[in-house]
Amino acid sequence: MSRFAYLITDENRKWWTLGAMCLALFMVMLDNTVVNVALPSIQSDLDTSISGLEWIVNGYTLSFAVLLAVGGRMGDIFGRRRMFIFGVIVFTVASTTAGFAPGNFALVASRVLQGVGAAFMMPGTLSIITDAFPPSERGKAIGTWAGVSALALAIGPVLGGFLTDYVSWRAIFYINLPVGVLTVLAAIFLVRESRDTTVGRKVDVLGVGILTVGLTALVLALIEGNNWGWDSLAVLGLIFFSVVSLAWFVFTELTVKAPIVEFALFRSRNFIGSVTVAFIISFAMMGVFFFLALYMQNILGYTALEAGVRFLPTTLVIMVIAPLSGRLSDRIGPRWPIVVGMALIAGSLYLFSTIEIGTTFAGLLPSFILLGAGIGLTMSPMSTAAMNSVVTAKAGVASGILSMFRMIGGTFGVALLGALFQNQAKYRLDELLSDSTLAPGQRAELVRSLAGGVPEVQGLTPDQMARLTSASQDAFVYGLTHAMVLSVVVALVGVLVAFLLIRGQGDSVEEEARLSADAAQAV
Repeated sequence: MSRFAYLITDENRKWWTLGAMCLALFMVMLDNTVVNVALPSIQSDLDTSISGLEWIVNGYTLSFAVLLAVGGRMGDIFGRRRMFIFGVIVFTVASTTAGFAPGNFALVASRVLQGVGAAFMMPGTLSIITDAFPPSERGKAIGTWAGVSALALAIGPVLGGFLTDYVSWRAIFYINLPVGVLTVLAAIFLVRESRDTTVGRKVDVLGVGILTVGLTALVLALIEGNNWGWDSLAVLGLIFFSVVSLAWFVFTELTVKAPIVEFALFRSRNFIGSVTVAFIISFAMMGVFFFLALYMQNILGYTALEAGVRFLPTTLVIMVIAPLSGRLSDRIGPRWPIVVGMALIAGSLYLFSTIEIGTTFAGLLPSFILLGAGIGLTMSPMSTAAMNSVVTAKAGVASGILSMFRMIGGTFGVALLGALFQNQAKYRLDELLSDSTLAPGQRAELVRSLAGGVPEVQGLTPDQMARLTSASQDAFVYGLTHAMVLSVVVALVGVLVAFLLIRGQGDSVEEEARLSADAAQAV
């Protein structure tokens, strides 16, 4: 490696660093999308239930969301490169065990471990980029970072569908091994170590414990709310426990010297606006990707590969627009790109809310393109606004908080949109099958199994089965469109938040001056 040392100079090291971080981000985002299209094959091979499939997705989400702020803060304390490499190693090992998983429990456990690794990787990518680039160039760098993320999203469904159909669903995890090894080597030789020099190396163990327990209770309640019942003692108890724990966490963090979450960051309008938009855009997006993957396979009859290809218009548009929006944010400020982007997302979700059983992919294409344009315009300026609103020393904890809000927003989205979907689908199914011989309990079971495609009910004639299949598809689309309406409302709130809280270009200059003064005072 030393033979090629002359290729890395002080002037271009930041670009090498960006490349290394993008490689890691590519692995994490690729893993997100390849798993979704493989779920039907995993269900068949491991003989798991719909609830088991949900935990393959949610086990990753749970550990990822809960530990993001901790991962970001640990990078600030012990070194961002060190914690980043640790995360990559954990993620790669967990990918290996996922590929060899003999059953659903082992696969879910591996996914949980993947989430732990990703929680240390994801904040590291953004905080290391923030440290490597000056504020005036961060929009361009973060735009490239977001574009690579979109590239992984674009390749993921197609690659995942191909591997699932022609190799095995296990191969979707094995592809992380060479990427993980290359990422570790790149981080060791290309990335400079950085940390928050304003704090010592003491870890707020109590804060980590309280935050982990509180967020775990909250995310678990959101994940299982549909299965256990939102008015059940278990869900209500978890929500109450999470509220008490998070209130205790806030009190604790305000009294310790080196808190896991520095609430002083929330004095910035840009930071508040950015994390709120991050929550909202993830809330609105998750329902689209989750339900439409099922819609295209179970209603339109596409294979995993064919469904993955149909997501390309969205992700390719993101890949093109995200770098451009980063540069635009450097020139005019982040407010208007975010406002316009969230408005486009709301428009796309409205079009999705008009889906009918007879809707073809051609009818969905404008919505997919509009969604890609909106996400591309929003993500880079949102991340840039958040990272430019804090001093570089606090980049790790800021990145962790931003990523945490995104993940929890997505979890809220899947839970609440899923609850609305099931409620409306049950109402529609009851309406369509009011004169059938199916008992109410059987109808409720049908609603829970809608995600699995054609319902399985024993003892029906071919005509009865055809009617049941038609009613189930109608109920699925009915529930889907109502869930999309809620997403539209949430996206419009995001437009308002961005307009009122995100600062314009002139205000951003004042913000940078204030941050520089704060940094000098801290030193």
